[in-house]
Amino acid sequence: MLENQPTIGREILTTGAQIAGIVSCVPRNEVWNDHFVGRFTESDIEDVVKVIGVKKRRWVEGDVTTGDLCSHAAKKLLVGLEWDLTSVDALIFVSQTPDYKLPATACVLQSELGLSTSCIAFDINLGCSGYPYALWLGMTMIQTGAARRVLLAVGDTISKVVDPDDRSTALLFGDAGTVTALESSDSKEATHYILGSDGQGATNLVVPKGACKTNTLAEDVSLRSKDLAFLHMDGGEVFNFTLRTVPKLLTRTLEFAGYDSCDYDAFLFHQANLFMLMHLIKKLKLPHDCTPINIDCYGNTSCASIPLLITTNLAERLRKESLLISMVGFGVGYSWASASMRVGPLKIVELIEI
Repeated sequence: MLENQPTIGREILTTGAQIAGIVSCVPRNEVWNDHFVGRFTESDIEDVVKVIGVKKRRWVEGDVTTGDLCSHAAKKLLVGLEWDLTSVDALIFVSQTPDYKLPATACVLQSELGLSTSCIAFDINLGCSGYPYALWLGMTMIQTGAARRVLLAVGDTISKVVDPDDRSTALLFGDAGTVTALESSDSKEATHYILGSDGQGATNLVVPKGACKTNTLAEDVSLRSKDLAFLHMDGGEVFNFTLRTVPKLLTRTLEFAGYDSCDYDAFLFHQANLFMLMHLIKKLKLPHDCTPINIDCYGNTSCASIPLLITTNLAERLRKESLLISMVGFGVGYSWASASMRVGPLKIVELIEI
């Protein structure tokens, strides 16, 4: 269903699809904050950590890619679900750090996983909002009959594009790959989404150089001392965007879904930084025990942050029961997306390391 005049984004609902399982994969390599001593002063590190709340993060080493993390997660998931490989009708890869400029990483994963050549496979270039977007697209494919089973490979290895001399990004980001299995369902319960974007904020979180477009940001004063091959973030502008957008987004999501905040078992926010999360929790008057946080241990993992949060903080409950969950992704693009849905019980919801 589409609302003709959306307030904060396009309002859409889907039926006939459910999450069957989720597996997240993180590198074994833990990078603690003392790793940065010598590159930054201890007081500089302390100042940044007070805001972002990251004590450690996982970074890939060598040639390990986002596709590798997702491949390990997918293999574990498929075994756990006991799915016949030929029954997977589509594979969607969501990332801003793909394995190659071309071909699509989804095509590489289709072959590596041994999926049928009739499996639909394609990439989506999205970051912080990517998981709710992927759920909407995958569930829409199932609702329309285009697929019965869909794999969503969602992840990033942002450590590959952060400037090691930029404390605002080097200390913040972590790496993770996740795979979510969707399948058709007889349930009539709807999943509600709100999706939106504002490209006027594109240059506030950007890797200016490295793809096909000639750099058009050279005259940007804030970039003159930067290596344009690395991630550039204007944290103040991103924070202001978040405060303008996310409270209205979640409030409207609850109205659209027809629930009060007390009805939800969990509110899952993109793990942007701790100060931002605590501000949102306070502003929206959400109970702390229903708003899990894992940025302290994994950093900001971009589009992987919400499914990673599920596997680190909700796994035990989701193996046993059904939970009403609200998910909110927001950031790079600017792009934002929310999903209100019932999840579980799940046969497999797990975190693995490689």
